[in-house]
Amino acid sequence: MVPRWHTPVMVEEVLHFLAIRPDGIYLDATVGTGGHAEAICARLTTGKLIGVDRDPMALEIAQERLRSFAPRLELIRSSHAHLHTVLERVGVDTVDGILADLGVSTLQLDAPERGFSFQQAGPLDMRMDPSGPETAADWVNHADEKELADLIYTYGEERHARRIARAIVRARPVRDTRHLAQVVTGTRKAKGRQKLHPATRTFLALRIAVNREQEELEQFLFRVPVHLRSGGRAVILSYHSLEDRLVKQSFRRFAATGTMYPLTKKVVTPNLHEVRANPRARSAKLRAAELISPPQGN
Repeated sequence: MVPRWHTPVMVEEVLHFLAIRPDGIYLDATVGTGGHAEAICARLTTGKLIGVDRDPMALEIAQERLRSFAPRLELIRSSHAHLHTVLERVGVDTVDGILADLGVSTLQLDAPERGFSFQQAGPLDMRMDPSGPETAADWVNHADEKELADLIYTYGEERHARRIARAIVRARPVRDTRHLAQVVTGTRKAKGRQKLHPATRTFLALRIAVNREQEELEQFLFRVPVHLRSGGRAVILSYHSLEDRLVKQSFRRFAATGTMYPLTKKVVTPNLHEVRANPRARSAKLRAAELISPPQGN
């Protein structure tokens, strides 16, 4: 049975760096099933939280979870890349804090019909927004071998990308997630106990491509300082090196131009106790920064 509520990662650290003001306005740009939002709302009195997510199923659960906070909460179905549109819709230009938890949720991972995981057989879907035009099956069964290899290498940082792409093309049509995992695993020789399942990086690469995660994160990061008030803070949780690299580079660029001040000199990771309680938190990396001066010309 799929758990209804996703366990949020590094809640205390998120609250610490956001420095919630009871009368502040905050944006949870990837609200999911409302874990971080619940903790933020509990600290608000006359303030407001705007929760955004492109997954309608997650929003439905968040609505239920956060029902008691309804007077100071607004949930909107959208992508975090569309900050301007979201805030315009609620009549707000700038906020006191922005949070983005970029990880795929338990809700998505543990639902076979969503196609995110190779643990159970499911359709090759992987769309965070079920109405999105492209599925993982489109890439797996229709992309040419070179395009597929480049995708797996670039987004999955998989050094066996060419071998995997060749095997996928030969196995077409690839029926479901389990079939794809078997095809990928078949390209590798077993060498004792492995840290990562052989299909992990391939599945990650396909998910990033299907959801245009890199492009959307770039757009989001570009807009963050535009929509923060002076002294407002941005807190971002990432889960793989490509995401973290983009966040790190953006924060460095903002610091170099005097736009934002980094609150985390080094990346913050979950403590051992949290990782033991919630193993999916182990790859999380938190970075935070505070707005000094809004960028000019936006």
